[in-house]
Amino acid sequence: MLSLGGILNGILQLFLFALLGRLILDYVRMFSQSWRPRGIVLVIAEFIYGVTDPVMKVARRFIPPLRLGSVAIDLSFIIVFFAVQIMSQLTHLIP
Repeated sequence: MLSLGGILNGILQLFLFALLGRLILDYVRMFSQSWRPRGIVLVIAEFIYGVTDPVMKVARRFIPPLRLGSVAIDLSFIIVFFAVQIMSQLTHLIP
C-alpha cells in the first residue's frame, strides 16, 4: 500500500529528475548555441521546461541574481534544487 509520503516523495523525485534534465539542456544550449532539439528530444525538452518553468519563474521573482562585476549568476536553480531535496527528505516523516 502506498502512503501519502511515498507518493509525494515520488513526485518530488520526478521533479528533481526534470530539474537535472533542465540543467543538462541549459548546458548543451550554452556550449553549443547553434544546437536546436528535434524529434523526440524536442518533445522531452518541451515537457521538462513546461514542468520546471513555473517553479523557476517564482524562484527568480524572489531570488535576485548574484552580480559579480559584469557577470550575473542565477542562484534560483540551486535554491530550488536544494529545496526539492529537503522536501523529499521531509516526506519520509509523513505516514
